[in-house]
Amino acid sequence: MITLDIIVFTLIIFCAIGALTVKDLMAAAIVTSAYSFLICLLLAVMGAVDVAFTEATVGAGVSTVFFVATVFQTTRRTKD
Repeated sequence: MITLDIIVFTLIIFCAIGALTVKDLMAAAIVTSAYSFLICLLLAVMGAVDVAFTEATVGAGVSTVFFVATVFQTTRRTKD
């Protein structure tokens, strides 16, 4: 029987690979936000609700805003 934490952990791995392989910086910021949200979900499933709340606030919230603001100040596509 596949449990929820294994499914979430598999999605985390796919998000990590996607964030490393995508060439568009805005897409990378969004995939990184999804990665942080999935980490938050995994922490909540494991019972660490306070750590999950912190991860949701800092990892998926504030960091995403900073990444998106930085992408708007630079070029969106990488040159390589």
